[in-house]
Amino acid sequence: MILSESNYSSRQHYDKLTTILGQKYVSEKIENPFDFIKMAINGIDAEIIMNFGRYFNLTKSETARLLSISEPTLYRWIKSAKPLDRKFSIQLFELTDLFLYGTEVFEKSDYFFKWLDLPNAALGGLAPVELLDVPGGIDKVKDLLGRIDYGVYS
Repeated sequence: MILSESNYSSRQHYDKLTTILGQKYVSEKIENPFDFIKMAINGIDAEIIMNFGRYFNLTKSETARLLSISEPTLYRWIKSAKPLDRKFSIQLFELTDLFLYGTEVFEKSDYFFKWLDLPNAALGGLAPVELLDVPGGIDKVKDLLGRIDYGVYS
């Protein structure tokens, strides 16, 4: 069963996103992507990076690559227990949102993560994963997932 956009943006979707990142670290209610920005202004505890990686079965190296940082930087952030700056807080929320949506669309995270690594004609021959760390890339991948979700040829 492929989910519709209304399911994607549902309360259940955002509740699951909060659970993935950790209720302790995401204390405010998320109802839409703009709430990511509001929370990120104050910075989010770096521990959510670990929660994100654990939930999606990512290595620290893969997680660091998705955030366009080095592994040593990732370790320093987590060890320091300082809030992430706004840019990385928002990026982590958006990646979690995207990965959760992709898992919903493909029904299994394995299928979604395989799809992320495959070149896609709708993305100019690039693999979706290649766009995740460039400005606007997450939105382009999310748009493509939406087209797949609605059965629009991509």
